[in-house]
This record gives sequence, structure tokens and C-alpha cells, in this order.
Amino acid sequence: MTNVFDRLTGQEAIADDLRAAARAARVLAHRLDAGATDGLFVPDDEIPGVDAGWSRASMTHSWLFTGPPGSGRSVAATCFAAALQCQSPDSSNVGCGECRACVTVMAKTHADVRHVVPEGLSLAVGAMRDIVQAAARRPGTGRWQIVIVEDADRLTEQAANALLKVVEEPPPRTVFLLCAPSVDPEDISVTLRSRCRHVALVSPSPADIERVLIERDGLDPEQAHWAASVCGGHIGRARRLATDPDARSQREKALSLARAASRDSTAYAAAEELVRSAEAAAKAISAELDEAETEEMKTALGAGGTGKGTARMPRGSAGALKELEKRQKSRATRVGRDVLDRALVDLAALFRDALVVGVGAKVTAMHPDKSDDISIPLAGYARPEQLLSCVEAVLDCREALDMNVKPKFAVDDMVARIGLALKRKVDA
Repeated sequence: MTNVFDRLTGQEAIADDLRAAARAARVLAHRLDAGATDGLFVPDDEIPGVDAGWSRASMTHSWLFTGPPGSGRSVAATCFAAALQCQSPDSSNVGCGECRACVTVMAKTHADVRHVVPEGLSLAVGAMRDIVQAAARRPGTGRWQIVIVEDADRLTEQAANALLKVVEEPPPRTVFLLCAPSVDPEDISVTLRSRCRHVALVSPSPADIERVLIERDGLDPEQAHWAASVCGGHIGRARRLATDPDARSQREKALSLARAASRDSTAYAAAEELVRSAEAAAKAISAELDEAETEEMKTALGAGGTGKGTARMPRGSAGALKELEKRQKSRATRVGRDVLDRALVDLAALFRDALVVGVGAKVTAMHPDKSDDISIPLAGYARPEQLLSCVEAVLDCREALDMNVKPKFAVDDMVARIGLALKRKVDA
């Protein structure tokens, strides 16, 4: 097995920085074991492989990983957590990928590494307080208690404040790794961001994604090349597009809306089909997750037993199952919004491609496979200002969905605005 940081695609410089920080953290852990009280200071000559000047900056108790979707924010945080817990005696090979700590962290089963993923549209203050309280304990098997918040942009204001309190005065053995799309105040509070060391990831290149799909996933080179070119720099989506017919169908429906919106007879039917397909895809994803969770919960509550007194689950089981169903319903809503949002991003990128063609810019297309049959004809039909209005309509729709507007109403309004924008040239 290779080093865990080899999983970071196109992020070589960041991987080197995280390795250096993990080596410094190992020295810091030894100093804490010996009763040191001088905080995060580690003399330069005590950190193997770290140049002078790295000492105070090399390790901190709170980190913020940012980057566009698919850049690998949560993967980077998990790899760093593995390196912090790594048991390899060779300090130059932290994150070895072979020791028990690395294997369990990457499998998300390590007892001292908690992954926080909001099940609904947001992460509430109650859940965050429980997490913070658990994280304040001393680690059981590893060097650190590590909390990875994979969608820190979904923290409610109260939850962010609860997290801020512990980040400002962290327990000596606790490390917080937050993941968010950007450092924009809408994604992460200014105060919370100021308490974290920032790690900015970038979207991997199509060539890097293609290499991963071929070498790591064993996909056909031609299919891998196509998926890498249309995924928008998102490795996970490239994998789904290359292997899942439903994902390809969802993309086609989103892109076909650009042509359908220009005609009243097809616009709203296409909009309803897009919403309906997104809901169906979300239900399929949620059903698979729900079934496994429900069976696990029932087993934990004693269902399926054959001994005396096991015919019924214990009192209170119905309440636990009802609470689980509530969380699953909230998660299904979030999954549906995420699936629809991905389709809208594809649609906005298509109008962007047409706009690029219209103004003669020499940049890479987001949907190169649609240049001849959609992007170029659309650029010849609509002026740049019309195409820009279409992009704005899609972005406003995404914002409306984020404000909990019903998908049908938001998408219908978007289609109406796109239709008006594209008709201006005909009416002029």
C-alpha cells in the first residue's frame, strides 16, 4: 500500500506541507507526554525533515481545508488525520498507509477520529455540542482526538459559535479539521476562519483525473478521458459519469434544458422532468443508505434474536426508529437538493461555454462533447449579453434552492427567465 497522501490528486505541494506538519505534531505529542506546557512551540532541530522557520507554523490545533467541489477537501483532511495518528517508526514516512492507525483512519473506523457529516440541510448546535464534548477527552489509542467536519459551511450560526469556543481554547490533545468550499463569510464565519490554519486546494487537471480513473479504478482509457473532460474537475463525479448510466442520463437532461427553454411548448415539461429525475436519483441514493441504517439500528435494538425474551424489541425502540426516520428524511431532502444543484451547475457551464465561443475567448470548454450540437449553435443564435442573462438565471435558481424555495417553483422561474433572455433577439 502506498502513502496515504498519494490519494491527493494534483495537490503535491499541499501534501508536502501536511507531511511536515504531521512530523512536527509527532514531536509535539512526545513533548506533551513528557509534561511540556509551552503550547505548540517545537524547536526546529527537533522536527525531522523540517527546515528552520517552520516551528510555530508547522502544527496547530485547528485547520480549514477549502477548495471547489471535487478538489478533495475531505480526502485531504482524512489523509492528514491518518498521518497524525500514524504508528510508523519512520518519521520521514508519516502516513505510511500500512500501519493499523493509517488503515483504520482511512476506513473511518479509528476510535479517536470522528467524521461529522450533516445528515440534513444543516448541522445543529446540539449535535455540535455533543461532538465538542466527546472531543475534549483524551485519546484512547492514538496520539490525538481528531474531529473532521466535512461540511463546515452547513454549520448553523449557533453551531459555529459552539465550535468557536473550543477552537479558541482547544484541549491539548484535540485537533479540528474543517472543510468548506471557500473562506467566504457565507461558507465559514470570519472569526472561526481566523482561528484556523488555511489549506487551499485546487481542482485537479483533466489529465490528473484521467490518470486516476485508469490507474486506480481500472477504467477504459477512452471512457476515462471523456469523463475527466466533462466532470468539472470533480474526481468523484468523473467516476460516476464513467460507470453510472443514471448519472450520464441526469447530465443529458440538464443540458437539454438549454435548447428546450427557448420554446414555450417544451420549456416547462423539460423543467418538470429535470426536477423529477433529480428526485428519483435522490430517492435511489437515500433508499440504499436508509435500508442499511435501519437494519443496523434494528439489530442493535435486539431485532432478529432467537433467545428467550427477544420476540420484541425493548421499550423505547419505536422512538429510536422514528428519530432515525426523521434524520433520514432530512438527509433525503439534502441529497435531492445536491443532485439538482449539480445539474444546474452543468447547465450554467453550458451557457458559459456558449458565451466563451461568442466572445472568441481561448479557454477550455466545460462540456467539450457538446460544442458542435449545443454550445456553438447557441453562441450563433444568442448575443453574449443574452447568454450572460441565462447564466445569471441559473445561478439565481441555485440561490433560491439554498433558501428552501420548492424546486419546482425555482426551476420553473429559471426556465421562464432563460426563455425570455433567448427570445429577446427574435423580438428585437
